[in-house]
Amino acid sequence: MPGAVCPISPSNITVRFRWSFRRAMGNRIYGCDDCQLVCPWNKFARAAAHPDFKVRHGLDHPQLTELFAWTEAQFEERMRGSAIYRIGYERWSRNIAVALGNAPPSPPVRASLLQRRSDASELLREHIDWALQQHPA
Repeated sequence: MPGAVCPISPSNITVRFRWSFRRAMGNRIYGCDDCQLVCPWNKFARAAAHPDFKVRHGLDHPQLTELFAWTEAQFEERMRGSAIYRIGYERWSRNIAVALGNAPPSPPVRASLLQRRSDASELLREHIDWALQQHPA
């Protein structure tokens, strides 16, 4: 439907509802995949053979802690040309921090959050702090 906005998209949730739905976001870090899963038009889709549509940089089964450890340069290199690139590194990191907050507690998750906290922007730090509260020491 032209002009429709997917109500379950993390991008839509963050813009429209701020962060009152952090828990509901689960481990989602970007909404396009959710929209593609529920779109009725996709039942007609076929797997594309063109290289532009292949999974890049091992993003078909990523570990959140690995993605959260990316530098801004790595984000720029790996996401340029993708829809995710539009949200930028800071908001990408924010969404991953929320997903980590919703992840099962583990020492690697907590360590990943603590490692990024010291040099995080105010926006990112707010979400790292929330995630750390979900993973008490």
